[in-house]
Amino acid sequence: MQLSSNRRVRIPAREGRAVALRAGEGLRVVTEEGGQVGDLFAVLVGTPPEWLSAAHTRGHLSRLFPAVGEQFLTDRRRPVLTLTEDTSPGRHDMLIPACDPARYRALGVRGWHASCAENLRTALAGTGVAVGTVPQPVNVFMDIPVTADGELLWRESPAGPGAAVAFRAELDCLVVVSACPQDVVGINSGGTKPLVLERLP
Repeated sequence: MQLSSNRRVRIPAREGRAVALRAGEGLRVVTEEGGQVGDLFAVLVGTPPEWLSAAHTRGHLSRLFPAVGEQFLTDRRRPVLTLTEDTSPGRHDMLIPACDPARYRALGVRGWHASCAENLRTALAGTGVAVGTVPQPVNVFMDIPVTADGELLWRESPAGPGAAVAFRAELDCLVVVSACPQDVVGINSGGTKPLVLERLP
């Protein structure tokens, strides 16, 4: 897939798109209809590959949900994105891996089902960047709280129509966002919907 240079990129429901950012450039992710989760990845061009790591970010921030002004780290512990704006309720999961074919088979789905893991690979196809193991994304607009006894709760996204988060790139990177196709576990409020990416100066 060719990288989009448009200022505004629409991600159809259940698909993903890639955008190249230079350090200092920004990107806003909008759930125009509300309630749609987006799996967000950031991959650096180079060998060996380097990518945004939700696990390393959790360790750095000591938080489950990121806050405005905080930075996301790569697997080499370098800041790659900074959260600069959030008009949603602020629930952006950093625990759950990208959905993939094995996940849907375990949930009882027969045959092919779109997944964020496949959307990542499709979005990167033709860019010259490839990932072996799919990195754990930051799941924007996804609410997975942890109870006092350690249970994970799978809640519908609380993000209302027009809710947005914005990021500033700290390193040159490819940002991929997948409009999560999860329709078995009810994280997408009202079913799967498109997302919009807006480039920022």
